[in-house]
Amino acid sequence: MKGESKRGGVKASVSALVALLLMALPGHFLLSQAGEPLVVSLRLSVSQRLGVPSAPRRLSELPPGARGFRDAGLPPIRGMTIGPIESELQPERGYGSPAFEKTLSEVQRMGGNWISLTVFGRVWDLKGVGVDLDFEMPHEEVRENVIRSVEMAHRRGLRVLLVPHLWVENGAWRAEIEPEGAERIALFHENYAQFALTWADIAEESGVDLFAAGVELRSWVTTARAQSFVQLLREIRGRYSGLLTYASNWDDTEDTVIWGHVDVIGINAFYPLHWEDNATFEQVEAGGHRVAEQVEAMARRYERPVVFTEFGYTTRKNTAIKPWLWPEELGKVEIDQTDQARAYAALLGAMRHVPGFMGAFVWRMYADVADMSQEAEWGFSPWGKESEVVLRRAFSDARFGDPPFFGGGDATPVPPN
Repeated sequence: MKGESKRGGVKASVSALVALLLMALPGHFLLSQAGEPLVVSLRLSVSQRLGVPSAPRRLSELPPGARGFRDAGLPPIRGMTIGPIESELQPERGYGSPAFEKTLSEVQRMGGNWISLTVFGRVWDLKGVGVDLDFEMPHEEVRENVIRSVEMAHRRGLRVLLVPHLWVENGAWRAEIEPEGAERIALFHENYAQFALTWADIAEESGVDLFAAGVELRSWVTTARAQSFVQLLREIRGRYSGLLTYASNWDDTEDTVIWGHVDVIGINAFYPLHWEDNATFEQVEAGGHRVAEQVEAMARRYERPVVFTEFGYTTRKNTAIKPWLWPEELGKVEIDQTDQARAYAALLGAMRHVPGFMGAFVWRMYADVADMSQEAEWGFSPWGKESEVVLRRAFSDARFGDPPFFGGGDATPVPPN
């Protein structure tokens, strides 16, 4: 997502008044308060040592006539991105730590059954060709922490998405990386491939359930150079046996040309739901339904499930407008939990009936959920805010992330009950 920050947040109290308001909204993701058991169907490797069966690894392996992802052995995704705290100055607070264990408890308390782990490689600027595996901490330390985190999640019955990101050191957006000249572009592709394959090997070793081959690499996967990314996907397939995705940005998903080579279409879904200040809930809700139509069209076109590899809204007024922006980019910030909660309700409510929609990963909490240094109060985290009420209701709805899907080589959608 453009405009990432390493700042932290504070826990805010839930407003009972707005919670009641949201519960009263008809036809939205705020109706069921009953929890449902977590679906535990983990893959092999580390998961096998826990005595848990594996799920189908390719769409072609899905059982004929399966009506939803749960029937196919693929638990629908009610996920939370857990951001790293990779710093030698903050020991015992990052991935694999006792604090991380507590954060997993919070994910499950909210009804989550998946987590997303984000790891980084460092690129200096948009013209650079090198990808440094060390980021804040030595790679080997991060590697061990990630493996331990996957084990901790699996022991709780949580599935794991692993998402290697590029961090552009000068603050630019990774989607615009464009080395000068064919030779430098080829060198960047080669170095990125080594970065991605390193993490694919770790994903295989630790039993990661879904692996993203890249994040927001628009200048690569929407161009004639995409063939080299397809080759990288083939190499990852040779080393990683789990499900494979790629995390596109919401505004270039339809221009991305590699979808025929992954199992799941990934979207960093920071869709604007409205373009004017002080929108009514009905206006924001209409934006959610526009997103739902686009997602269903993608699933039908490629006969593949779609997952929101990231989605979220900051805790500010008019957050449904340009939700990818961090408030310091906007100047004066008016903190508003209600607008964040309404954006959650509008998008999640619209998505629950969409054929082919496999679920979503919320952006985001951190490895130490109570750490106030990672996000300010206006940040993305829903923890302890009105949006958490919406999220818990969404995740407890049996329809969320488990509608009819397209797959198994059959282009005909399965009719709903």
